[in-house]
Amino acid sequence: MVPGVETDNPARPLDAPYAPRPGGQGDVPGALAPAPFLKLAGDPFELGRQHGAARAAALHAFLDDGLARMNHLLDNRISTAALLPMISAFRTEIEAATPDLAEEIRGLAEGAGISHPEALLLQMRREIVGYRSTSRPQGDCTTYARVAKNPPNTVLAQTVDLNGNLDDQAGVLSVRKAGARREVLVLSFGGLLGYLGMNSDGLAVGINLVLGGKWRAGIPPYLAVRHVLDSAGSVAEGLEVLRGLKLASSRSLMLCDRRGAAYAEFLDGRMQVVEGGRLLHTNHFLHREFMPFDELNVFAKNGSLRRLEACGVRLNALPETASPQDHLDLLSTPPIFVPDNGDIRRERTVAVAVMRPAHGDMHLLGSRTAVAPQVFRVDAAGGEGA
Repeated sequence: MVPGVETDNPARPLDAPYAPRPGGQGDVPGALAPAPFLKLAGDPFELGRQHGAARAAALHAFLDDGLARMNHLLDNRISTAALLPMISAFRTEIEAATPDLAEEIRGLAEGAGISHPEALLLQMRREIVGYRSTSRPQGDCTTYARVAKNPPNTVLAQTVDLNGNLDDQAGVLSVRKAGARREVLVLSFGGLLGYLGMNSDGLAVGINLVLGGKWRAGIPPYLAVRHVLDSAGSVAEGLEVLRGLKLASSRSLMLCDRRGAAYAEFLDGRMQVVEGGRLLHTNHFLHREFMPFDELNVFAKNGSLRRLEACGVRLNALPETASPQDHLDLLSTPPIFVPDNGDIRRERTVAVAVMRPAHGDMHLLGSRTAVAPQVFRVDAAGGEGA
């Protein structure tokens, strides 16, 4: 975790208490608004510029709200200026390993009218918050992949559990890099270039937080998801891409294509892979080599075990021919779905996503699960959002 320091950047006020903005369900800002859909095309800098320009007002408001709400989550205040050495270390790693994403971040800053360090800060926000949230019982993401005998029924699905009331920062990006045949569809929050998603080759990637080891300058796992989707067309190719990355923090990434699935756990520069036709993951390490190093507190660990068991029971009862709505329903009730209790520091479910690699579609719910899901599609000719 980054040491707390007082702000020396008056452009980003810190002392105003968090106040949810009107327009959402209850106290959840923006929960009634659908996730905006952005179609981005061009070279890496232009992709970022388009993204930043489209979300400029939202990103300025986000940064002005307790520095991307991090000062509502941490016990000690932080500032962009005080974080510059850390940001610089991350920039060096990102530029070396993923130069196209580094250019896209520069474009994001240009388009949004924010500084380059601020654009980088948005990518590494989770690493800045660090281990802070291990101190209380909470929810976090539940993810599964099931490979069906009939490939159109193969699915990767997950909840997205985050603190910071990030409902109003959600968006879906369709990314088509100039000269590339592959289109990438990603769920994003607050300027992130990636979080989870799928590409037009039929590879889907989900993500779970696991806690352990030393967090350090490297590739933020959310950027790693995007890099895999940009670079790989299958589970096997995706795993090879991941083996070449130095991730900044512990995580589990789940990969699924039409015919196979695997998850890769990361801890202190090491990677362990589990493959199978039916895989589930919550927030504790599952690979036997990493289990002894799990640092999830006992309360959160019990919650993680409870969600893993509930997900397995529900998935066993769901036929392979289940619809996307059936999978959304599976993930939309407790204990898997974690409702809002009014505490901005507590992780809760802000989205539920179901991806079908053979169909090239993503079905997305926000925190208000009674509404109809949004459906986004990707294909070789150009994805469409609905």
